[in-house]
Amino acid sequence: MKIGQEKIIVFDGECNLCNRWVKFVLKHDLEHKFKFCALQSKTGKKISANFLKGSTELKTIIFINGNHMYVQSTAALYIFRHLTGIWRFMYVFVSIPKFIRDFFYNIISKNRYKWFGKAKTCYVPSKENKSRFLD
Repeated sequence: MKIGQEKIIVFDGECNLCNRWVKFVLKHDLEHKFKFCALQSKTGKKISANFLKGSTELKTIIFINGNHMYVQSTAALYIFRHLTGIWRFMYVFVSIPKFIRDFFYNIISKNRYKWFGKAKTCYVPSKENKSRFLD
């Protein structure tokens, strides 16, 4: 795998909200553009070392598109941009200043375990989607 050629979503595999987001993207990514990677996986740790300067504390979703990395609300909006159907139009919210978008994103991020819970194990994909997940 060459990271520069992939669209990769790196997520906290222990976060219930993040796991729901992954399921949502799987459902609406009919063209199979995305690969997924839990931060806790071997590849997630490698990506972390390359893109996050070794930090394994994930407080945001990460979207890697080629050699570009997006985090927080920008990552979510760029992911929406690549989905099918009406969801792609969520990208218009990128016009809202980043500091405003990320203010609300950070409130959710800081409270995600309290509000949505924490999984005891990382998300396990179905057989149909297993090939879309990086180990």
